[in-house]
Amino acid sequence: MSNITLTAAVRQNLLSLQNTAALLSTTQERLATGKKVNSALDNPTNFFTAAGLDARASDISNLLDSIGNGVQVLQAANTGITSLSQLVDTAKSIANQALQQPPGYSPPAHVLFTGTGVTSVPGDTTATSADLTTSSLNGAVLKFQNQAGVAVTITIGTAPTNFNPVTKTAQAQSLDQLNQALADAGVNLAAVITGTNGLTFTSTNDGAGQVITTANAAPATLDAVDVSATGATAGAVVAAVPDPVSQNARATLVSQYNLVLTQIDTTAQDASFNGINLLDGNSLKLIFDETGKSTLTIAGVTFNSAGLGLTKLTPRTDFTDNVLTGTVLNALNGASSELRSQASAFGANLSIVQIRQDFSKSLINVLQTGSSNLTLADSNEEAANSQALSTRQSIAVSALALANQSQQSVLQLLR
Repeated sequence: MSNITLTAAVRQNLLSLQNTAALLSTTQERLATGKKVNSALDNPTNFFTAAGLDARASDISNLLDSIGNGVQVLQAANTGITSLSQLVDTAKSIANQALQQPPGYSPPAHVLFTGTGVTSVPGDTTATSADLTTSSLNGAVLKFQNQAGVAVTITIGTAPTNFNPVTKTAQAQSLDQLNQALADAGVNLAAVITGTNGLTFTSTNDGAGQVITTANAAPATLDAVDVSATGATAGAVVAAVPDPVSQNARATLVSQYNLVLTQIDTTAQDASFNGINLLDGNSLKLIFDETGKSTLTIAGVTFNSAGLGLTKLTPRTDFTDNVLTGTVLNALNGASSELRSQASAFGANLSIVQIRQDFSKSLINVLQTGSSNLTLADSNEEAANSQALSTRQSIAVSALALANQSQQSVLQLLR
């Protein structure tokens, strides 16, 4: 090709045509790709800056999957807590049914304290206002203790005073006053005059199954009360007699209660998502940025029956009277409060995770927009350039033809 001689005019037109073709090729590439920067050769600064923005957007986008899984883990835990709350409410309903049952013991336990010459009709056990000060029980000091060791002292004969919750003391002159003091003190005993020389203390319905002792010491079991006296003599304690019909009904309720506790255990185990269960002691750690510095760790809880402070009951031992049933209800109320508190905590964490999820989505959009601003071509501009270059190319071809006309004239002369 070096042996071919071109005139200056032809060579100039050819160079112009080549430049136009190169520009047209670049414009067509931009139209095809939609980008004005397709490689580092086009614009090194914009190319590498856009690549960095795209890389960060990609990293954050990958984290969105784990954040989305975290949202579902929290949703699963919240669903589990809702079901657990309903099961606890069911257990409460069963316990309340036990409260409505007849006493599990008939007759309940009772003990006789004797003095000399209690003013009453012999054999009368219905008198409620008999004057106790005219008998040898006058001046007697009665002491009642429960498992917690709280001692209640009631003195007979001195000027009557109501039960004092601070000093745990009271004074009574009549049977009415004595029973009122026992009720105010929360002692599950009722006193009646027996014959002419004694007071019989009998367990009330609330403590129908309680054990009565006279050891002058706090009893070792929950459903028990110790009664002792100075100035009166304790007789033999008559134990409570179980009532078969009521005991069977209460035993059925115990079985139903234990079944609910089993469902609480299995529900807590099933409240998992993707292998993570916040109700079974697992923790959840979420990473919000590509550096791993922005994180959130959500501590799990153990919300099976034991974790909620609930234990299975024993038929014919639990639910046998209102005292034991009330203890179970207190535990259930505590479990409900704990569930509500944890639901609130998980709800706050879920709100945080969702806010960060939305933030990450918005940040990805910002990064991708910034990258696009550095690399994307203006399609309107490139289309206009393409049209102009096509026109210029046509003109260059025509100019090249004109430049060749002088040589064609010489060729015609030679012919």
